Amino acid sequence: MKDTDVDILVRREGTEGLSMKAYAETLRERLPDHRVVHARTPGEERRYVESARIVTGNAIDARLIDAAERLELFACTWAGTEHLPKDLLLDRGIAVTNAGGIAAPGIAEQALGQMLVFARGLHEAWCRQQRSEWRHFRPGEFTGSTVTIVGLGAIGQALTQRLRGMEVDTIGVRYTSEKGGPTDEVVGFDAAAFHEALARADYVVLACPLTETTRSLIDREALSTMKPSSVLINMARGGVVDTEALVDALQTQQIRGAALDVIDPEPLPEANPLWTLENCHITPHVGGHTPKHWDRLADILAENVERLDDDAGLRNLVFGPDDS
Repeated sequence: MKDTDVDILVRREGTEGLSMKAYAETLRERLPDHRVVHARTPGEERRYVESARIVTGNAIDARLIDAAERLELFACTWAGTEHLPKDLLLDRGIAVTNAGGIAAPGIAEQALGQMLVFARGLHEAWCRQQRSEWRHFRPGEFTGSTVTIVGLGAIGQALTQRLRGMEVDTIGVRYTSEKGGPTDEVVGFDAAAFHEALARADYVVLACPLTETTRSLIDREALSTMKPSSVLINMARGGVVDTEALVDALQTQQIRGAALDVIDPEPLPEANPLWTLENCHITPHVGGHTPKHWDRLADILAENVERLDDDAGLRNLVFGPDDS
């Protein structure tokens, strides 16, 4: 075996502020019989990609694809793969998997936490504590609420699981409503059904991908349909919400509040009014951060190494040679 021969090449560019070196080390623990190399420089990437059967990282470009002689799988460390050169990968017969689902537990927990904060008025308590103010307020209850979850992928399912036993009603919104789902009810994205789901909701949680269907899904019309007492929680993508319309809705108390882990644009400009609104909770796109990030991602890739050897279907497959 040459010094440059590798089974799995881990690209140098990190993800979620985490070290790719740690990812490579975790993969070595899972795959002791395979040579896993973490490329630290562009030169090392070009050198090792020639023999790599698998490359994993945020992205891969035409330069590396052209240099790869044995590449069968690109394991993307992001859930989204729209940035990848799909046609080129398909032409070369290279399969692509993603990181979908690894962040679902943390994102679901954050969405649930935000609902409980608004339900019990904990944000008001924090404000009063900052002022050393012992003054009562009237918390509400989460029990008996209706939660509309837009998107029933891994995040929507994880949230629904956590809501069981909390005595709330759940409505799921998905592209193919006839498939059903884990929520009490499931509807599609057609306007009448979607607006009915918004009108009934005390909490609307966005957990869907950004597509042509969902871009600016929560616009002025949607916000007008929501109850004045309702709360919007965006754990999806910033572009799913019309930011200007949301600012107006919050400033005029058209809805009670919003919790935003993702915003359009990111980072949110310092002058944006959302920063100063007490009924808006902002977190800097941290919902997907988890100490188990590399463990879960390495589990997927280790399983897919076995599946490649057995010529079986890949876990988290986005597209493959059969799609060309």
